[in-house]
This record gives sequence, C-alpha cells and structure tokens, in this order.
Amino acid sequence: MQIAKVIVDVPTMQTDRPFDYLIPEALEDTIQPGMRVWVGFGKGSRKLMGMVIGLADHAEFDGELKPILAILDAAPVLDPELLKLSKWLADTTFAFWITCVQTMLPAQLKAAADKWVHPLTPAGHALIPSAQALDDLPEAALAPVLKAVQHGDLEVKYRLHDRAKVKTVAHIVPDKTEAEYAEIKQTLNGNAKQQAHLLDLLTQWHHQNLTPAIPDVKNEIPRAQITAAVKKGWLHLVEQEVYRDPYPQMQGQALTKPLALTVDQQQVVDQVTQAVDDHDPQTFLLEGVTGSGKTEVYLQIIAQALQQGQTALMLVPEIALTPQMVKRVRGRFGERVAVLHSGLSSGEKFDEWRRIERHEAQVVVGARSAVFAPLTNIGVFIIDEEHESSYKQADAPRYHARDVVLHRAQTMHAPVVLGSATPSLESRARAEKGVYTKLVLPKRINQQPMPPVHLIDMRQAYQAGGRDGFSKPLLDALQQRLDRHEQSVLLLNKRGFSSFVMCRECGYKVQCPNCDISLTLHMDSHSLKCHYCGHEEPIPTTCPNCGSKKIRYYGTGTEKVAASLNQLLPQARVLRMDVDTTRKKGSHARLLKQFGNHEADILLGTQMIAKGLDFPDVTLVGVINADTALGLPDFRAGERTFQLLTQVSGRAGRADKPGEVFIQTFNPEHYAIQYATKQDYEGFFYAEMAIRHRGDYPPYFFTMKLTVSHPDEAQAAKAIYSLAAQLNAVLSDSARVLGPTPGAIARLKKRYYYQMVIKYKREPQLNAALAKILDETQASVKNGFQVAIDPEPQSFM
Repeated sequence: MQIAKVIVDVPTMQTDRPFDYLIPEALEDTIQPGMRVWVGFGKGSRKLMGMVIGLADHAEFDGELKPILAILDAAPVLDPELLKLSKWLADTTFAFWITCVQTMLPAQLKAAADKWVHPLTPAGHALIPSAQALDDLPEAALAPVLKAVQHGDLEVKYRLHDRAKVKTVAHIVPDKTEAEYAEIKQTLNGNAKQQAHLLDLLTQWHHQNLTPAIPDVKNEIPRAQITAAVKKGWLHLVEQEVYRDPYPQMQGQALTKPLALTVDQQQVVDQVTQAVDDHDPQTFLLEGVTGSGKTEVYLQIIAQALQQGQTALMLVPEIALTPQMVKRVRGRFGERVAVLHSGLSSGEKFDEWRRIERHEAQVVVGARSAVFAPLTNIGVFIIDEEHESSYKQADAPRYHARDVVLHRAQTMHAPVVLGSATPSLESRARAEKGVYTKLVLPKRINQQPMPPVHLIDMRQAYQAGGRDGFSKPLLDALQQRLDRHEQSVLLLNKRGFSSFVMCRECGYKVQCPNCDISLTLHMDSHSLKCHYCGHEEPIPTTCPNCGSKKIRYYGTGTEKVAASLNQLLPQARVLRMDVDTTRKKGSHARLLKQFGNHEADILLGTQMIAKGLDFPDVTLVGVINADTALGLPDFRAGERTFQLLTQVSGRAGRADKPGEVFIQTFNPEHYAIQYATKQDYEGFFYAEMAIRHRGDYPPYFFTMKLTVSHPDEAQAAKAIYSLAAQLNAVLSDSARVLGPTPGAIARLKKRYYYQMVIKYKREPQLNAALAKILDETQASVKNGFQVAIDPEPQSFM
C-alpha cells in the first residue's frame, strides 16, 4: 500500500499539515511529490486540489483512507528544491503551507472546482430537471435549491476546473499525393481559381514536406476554402502547441556583443565569476554609482554561468524597468531568456513558466515573484536595485525576495549579487561587518562626472518668480532643454490631479466612505477616487456640509502638474507615467518607447521613473517636491528620500551630453536631502546608522509587526490589547514594544486596523508565541477578525 502526503487547498491552521491519501494501484508508479492531485475532503462530497509533498509506505491515520481521485499533472510542477522552499517560506513568514505553494505557481496552475447540483428524488427533478452549475442559478432560485440540498432532494457535486490552458495553432497537413492533387485540379471548373490555387499550394507543401500554420497562409488562401478542403478530404488540420511570446518584437534580432569593461568593472566580474566557478554561495554587495555600467557587469557574469552549463536568475524591482532590462538581457542571450512579471497576461506567464520548467530557457528576468522560477542548477542570482521596497510582498506570504534568494543560493551553492547605487542600510551594514563582500564601481563608464545638483528652497521660490509649483530656475532649465532639443525627466511622487478637495467656507474635506483618507481628484475621468479601496464618486459642485459653492482643489498630483506644464511651456510635449497611465498591458513599454523615440520632450512621473531608465538625450532631471516622504511617521523616511533623489538624479547626463539636476524642497537643511545633493552615499550611511542606533531600529534590531482588523473599532482594539498581553508574557526585558496603536490609516475598506511592533535582538520564544496566536485566532475569522504577522516590515505605517 502506497500513501501520498497531500497538502489540500484550504488555507487554515486546521488543515496546514499533510493528509494521508491512498494511491490507487493504477497510479502507484505515476504519482510523485510536487504533483497536483484531485482529492475528496471532509465528510461530504467536497473535492479539492492538493499538492503531493511526499510518499510513505504506511499511513499515520487510523481510519479508512480516501483514495486520490485524479492527478492533474503529467510531471511534478514543483521540484524537490521548491517543495522544501515552500515549507521554509511558510515557517519564516507565518503563512499557510498551501498559500506558499500557490504563490510559487502561475495562476493557470491554480485549479478550482465548480459546484454542480444534481437531482436525487422526484422533488429534486421538479426543481432542477438536470444537473446545473450552482453559480449559474438565478439568485431567486438559490434559497429553495439550498433547502432541497439539506432535505436530500438535490446533491452538490464538485467538478474539476483546471485553468492550465495551452495555446494551439492549427497546421495544414496535405492528405493526397502530388499526382492525386493534379487529377483533382483537372476536374475543377475554370472559374474555381481559389480552389486551384489551394491545390497548387497543397502540391508544393506535400513535395517540400511542409505543414504550414493557418495564420501564416491567411493572406494566400481564405479560411473558408481550407474548411471546405477538409470536408473534401484534401487535407486535415493538426493542432500544435505554441508559446505566447510577451516580446514578439524582439524575435530574430541579432545578439549584442559583450562590451569592453573598465578596470573597475573587470575586477567585479573576475571576483564574482570566480565564485560562480567555485560554486561558492557568498553574497556580493555591488555599490555602483548611477551610470557605472552595472548592467553590463551582470550580463558578463550571467554569460560565465551559462558557459559552465548553469542557469541564472535576475530580479528587477519595477515592471517599468523590465522592458529596458529585458531588451538588454534578451538582446545578449536571445531565446534563452524567459520573463516573469505581473505585466504579462496569465497565458504569457504560464508559457514562460513552462519554458523555464522544460529547461528551454536558462536565464530568467523578472520582478519579485520570479524568485520562485522553476530553474534548476542556478549558477548565479542577481538582484538589481536591491534597496527597493517592492521586493517585499505585502500580503501573505509576506516574504522579502532577497531572503528567498539568499536561501535558494545556499541550496544551489551559487553566489548572489546585490546591486544598487544606494544599497539598503541592512545590506550595507552586513557588508560593513563582512557578512557580505563589498564591491564598488565608483565612476561612470563614460568618465562623465555626476551631474551637478541645484537645491531650490521653495520657501522663497514664489517671491523669485516661481509659478504653479515650479521655481524659476527649473522653468528656465526646462525651456533651455526645449531650445536645444534635449529631453527632461520630472519626478513627482503623487498621482492624480490634486491631493484633496476642500470647502473654503467650512473646511469640509471629501473623505472616502470606506477609509480614513481624502479622495483624490482625477480630472481625466472627472471624478474623485480612493487609491486604497477603489471607491469613486463625481466631483461635487457644492459643499455637502454647508451648501457653499467655494469648493477648491488643494495639493499637487502628476495630472495637475502635466496641465500646468501645458500652460507654462505650451510647446513642450509631455508624457505622464504613473499608475493611472500604465494600467493597460504593455503601457510601460509603449510610453518608454515613445520617450526613447523623441516623441516627447518631458517625461513626468512618479517613483517608477526614478531608476534604471537610460536615455542618452536626458540632460535635465527635476524633482518637483523632495519632501513627499519626509513627513511620514516612518523610520525609513530619510533613507527612502535619499535613495529616490539619488536614483532620479542619476537619470541625467548618462551619455556624452552633460546633465543637470534641480531639487525643489521646503526642507533644504534635512540631512537626507543634503547628502543626496552631494551624491554622498557613504556620508548618508553613517549619519543614518547613528540615528537608527539611537532609536533601536533596524539594522541594529529585528522587527515584527502584528496587525488586527475588524469592522467594529472596539473589537479590533480589544483584540490587539489581548494579543499584546499574550506576547509581553514571553518577551524578554531587552525587547522593545511599540503600541498597540491604531494604524496610520485607522480605517481601510470598512475595517479598523490596530497594530503593534516588536523590536528585538534575540527572542527564542517569539516565533512559537506568534504561531500559537495564528492558531488560536483562526476560529475568530468567522467573527470578522483578521490577524496579520509581518516579519521585518518595510514600513510601520
């Protein structure tokens, strides 16, 4: 008797363990760990997808075992390394094991079940004459149907709904000999020219042993003629699988050659490739100024891994960066590169995942989730812009891609390269202690100096001729670039037209009904929107509170700045790049291509334009408001401001033309802005580390955030205080506890949030206490509670 250990697709503490299932004799030699299976679960007819995580000779369950009903995969979709990784991920992020498994798989491998209602008795037949999908029933019929199910007149059965769909294309296969086609042609009427042409093509294809795809011949022969020819027995169609290519425009391009390296670049490549050759899983922190050629270094390191018969995984932080990085990597390695990020359709992601899993791609480039790419024999891991907070997953499992990479690297015995012009304090501190090996690229590859940075004090800007959020020096510099036919990049870290709408008569602000946040004005859709829950409503013409017509717009968003630019510089062509303009698939790449083709003079955007972009004619960078993040109650506010300003400054003067940067601020004395102006990362690092040390913050302390939410504020508050008492009982005196307090935004999506943060160096009982809390609070989910545990949160807000 063979037993399969199966994790079922029910994310609760009660089911967060393997269940024993009997492997039917017919499947004994087929089922392997890492396969998805279809199993019965519970007492009724409920059926679920599960993942086989192991095999055994005997069961630990004493009762009668249920058999596995079906297997969903011809081969394992998770190999042993990824299966072990899923368990490690569940343990370290306080997430359910099945949730971690699902996170690793593309959406099309997440099978679902449709509920069908079947009549059992004459009364059931009267209600539902034949089997019907429960979801298809009209709402009015739902109540009597559910009652009939309870009475035993109807039965609910589950049907497997596997979304794993491959794309196929029909190919034409000639069914006659060349002589037979010649005979048929003799029998045609003189005006049957299309049929005669098709017979000539079929003769040619038969002779050349070709089976052309229908899309490839659609201009030569109508589909109706092909359909008719099938009925006549002249040919038959065969469906063949094809991959959905997310970047078809890159097909057939000549591969680029490696560039000559500077002395500094060569030293970095030599040191990392030596670790690749030695299978040494050491971590390198590559601190290279913007424009120092980090990408070329990555490409030559990847080439070395491929030369050794190994694979490579490269992560980038933003979808906006992916098209340019894909162009560089695929331009060098061609079809050997696969791409994984959320900008792809589910079908494209599924096909790219299968190319990797089938070993048809040896290099993977992608955003955070690509860290789980099913590559084997990985020779090197690269994380570009390693400081970016987007590498941290916000929902369960709350992993940081860097931690996953470091764990996989130990398993694979492969080095890791963490690259950035402004490394995170945690990584830089580890390099300081010798945990990471620090590598430096101190100069730009074209020997151009870093662009001069001008600090504009906006407290005096309007007296000196500034308008609509622009200081006169920045406006003059923009005009100068327009006159010289050069390009500019403007950063504003707020999207929308205006931050909020307020009545000047009574002070009423239009708030979201679901969240404690002001609605944001969007002039393109003439509406007010909440960026947290999606609520949308028309712009009011009179104040709902006092009836006054003195409704005014306050604050500045990218949409408003674009409108101001059109008035201040009417000849300028402005491209806006933010979440609102990049919702559609391919919009990131389209906007960047337009800018690269000089179809715009100014690229205006949020932080997505601050890093990785490389345009030779950008000679001016302007930061409209450097203070956006400084006022936030977040210990990383200074670090994020410094990183953003330094990164966006690096977009200027990357080629032969010298660049210039203007930073507008109301806080010119702030240390983060001062160090960013001087492009002095090392100075900022030591200043920020001193502040972190005084406040007992990372990297001197580890952190853990516990959040409770409930539709009723009193219930949420009561719950968090109860959990705080539970944790305080096991924490040592050296731990620091912040809170409990309401969340920075106390209400989101009609739920009230309360949180507490634990800062600690070593707490041996903490993990067990948190696991116990997750277990005990499971039952309260049905009462509206939600409990979230976030290890090393990127923000305390």
